Parts: sequence; structure tokens; C-alpha cells
Amino acid sequence: MTSFIEPLAQESTPSIIADKLRKAISHGELKPGAQLGEAELARKLGVSRGPLREGMQRLTQEGLLVSIRNRGLFVIDMTPDDVRDMYLAREAIERAASRRIIDGDHEAAGKELLAIVDEMAAAEGDPAAVGELDIAFHERLVKLANSPRLSRMHQTYITETRMCIHALEETYTVSEARIGEHRALAEAIAAGDHLLADDLLMAHMDDAITRLTTR
Repeated sequence: MTSFIEPLAQESTPSIIADKLRKAISHGELKPGAQLGEAELARKLGVSRGPLREGMQRLTQEGLLVSIRNRGLFVIDMTPDDVRDMYLAREAIERAASRRIIDGDHEAAGKELLAIVDEMAAAEGDPAAVGELDIAFHERLVKLANSPRLSRMHQTYITETRMCIHALEETYTVSEARIGEHRALAEAIAAGDHLLADDLLMAHMDDAITRLTTR
């Protein structure tokens, strides 16, 4: 597995450190509930503690880390209620992005999303690859709305989604409908059908919640 906790190859800044830690959390290198050791992380990243503390503070503000008094700093542990709440926020962001896209060049946007769906179909049989393309689809959906604020909010929830997928991979990958759900959504966006895209997004999120919270 790729390690994100390694010496930085460029001048360290809190934002670069935060991005490294965010990726380590999202890909399961720093697991839910894990305690972050400041000295060890500073050594592995090759940075001083000042920028590291600032980077960790950013993730605390995002809700990815939690400070427990007299115990230290921990990666959040996603409970079923957390999963439902995270998808509620993601649904709001992605529905807003879909509306924005359909008000613009929705045909071109739909083609871009369908290209990702084609990659998902080609990767069928490789759950990890399909999972990453699933995430890429939703990241691209929001970026196509050309809203920096939606993209910024979405980033945290995508990190939490990856955490859930890595922690509950067996229940998440059993569905055979994932590729079809994404294709239908991309086609609705390409057609400029706002109501259908909205309904499909809500159904898709509900399905993901069911798969991630049912064991």
C-alpha cells in the first residue's frame, strides 16, 4: 500500500502536511480511532512540530481529527450515525452541483462523467479500482459545477467516504448495481434532466448508506 506518511520532498507548509495526513486517513494508513503521535509523525514527515501542529489543527477544524482532553489527538471513528450524517451533507452538495451543471453545458459534463463510468466498467472485478473510480466520479461531478466552496466542503466528506469504504469494504463492494447507478446519473445530467438526476442522486446516496451501515 502506498504510504502518505513519508518525508516531504518540498518545503513544508501546514497545508501540505494537512493534505498528507488527509490522504493517510482517507486511504486507511491512519485508521479510524488511531491516536496521532506528534513526535513520530514529525520524524516520519521530516518536519518540525510547529507546522505539524498547524496541519493537524486544520484537520481538527474539518472534523477529521478530534482532540480528547488529557489523552491526545485521534482520527475520528465513523459510527453508523456519522455515516448517515456525512451522506446527508454529501447529498446536499452533490445535488447543488448537479443543478449548477445542468444550468450550463450539461452535455459536455455528462460525457466526462460517462467516461469515468466506462473506466469503472472496464475495472469490474477489481473492487479497489472500482471504488477509486466511484470516488473520482463524485469528485468530478462537484468540480464540474465550478464552485470553489462546494468543492472545498466536498473534500472533507470524500475523505470520510474513503474512510468508510476502507473500514467496511466487504459490505460496500457487494452491490452489483454501482456502475449502473453511476451511468444512469451521468446520462440524466447529459440529457439536462434535473428532476431525474436529483432523484437518482438521492437514491444512490440512500443505497450507499444501506451498504455501509448494514453488516
